[in-house]
Amino acid sequence: MGTPGNDYPWNWSVYRWIPGEASNHANINSLPDFTRQLAAFLASLQQIEAAGGPQPGPTNFYRGGGLSVYDDQARFAIAALGGRINTGAADRVWSAALGTHWERPPVWVHGDIAVGNLLLNRGSLAAVIDFGQLAVGDPACDLAIAWTLLRGDNREVFRKTLALDSSTWQRGQAWALWKAMIVAAGMTTTNADEDLLCWQVIDEVLAEHGQTEA
Repeated sequence: MGTPGNDYPWNWSVYRWIPGEASNHANINSLPDFTRQLAAFLASLQQIEAAGGPQPGPTNFYRGGGLSVYDDQARFAIAALGGRINTGAADRVWSAALGTHWERPPVWVHGDIAVGNLLLNRGSLAAVIDFGQLAVGDPACDLAIAWTLLRGDNREVFRKTLALDSSTWQRGQAWALWKAMIVAAGMTTTNADEDLLCWQVIDEVLAEHGQTEA
């Protein structure tokens, strides 16, 4: 365990080496088994006894908590993106998800299921890393990966393998939309790849929403 220093002002740690490489958007969607493996990992995580686990809060950016904590941010981003996205559709996606809640006992939530935290080895999911946002609560935030990373048939495989109710998927979609919108609106600092990805996520979410409205 390392302590803060002049060059890195946070605690840090080194664990055993795990063979593999960081995933990326290109290689993930060419590996159909990966989607099932990721869904199986999340399903297993959610089945672990959650009593006494850490609650959602500021230290884990409210992962596992309710969407309402980011309502002001989402509304501000929607307004700021007027003329660049379909703000009416974005508002409907957000408002519909905001009206739903996790009705079951809390489950373990990783909190940061993102491309850089998924290691591949020989085409398979080798490890999920970075549990710094771990909490117990609503698993919807872990579903955002369906829109931020998975495309086409892989998204449907993910849905079917990780069987959750439609309201939880709605909230997962809203988590993805919230993050993409605040990046697109310049409300948070990210890298160049995320700056480009945010527009694709917004398009994917709103296009899917349009299909359900039709």
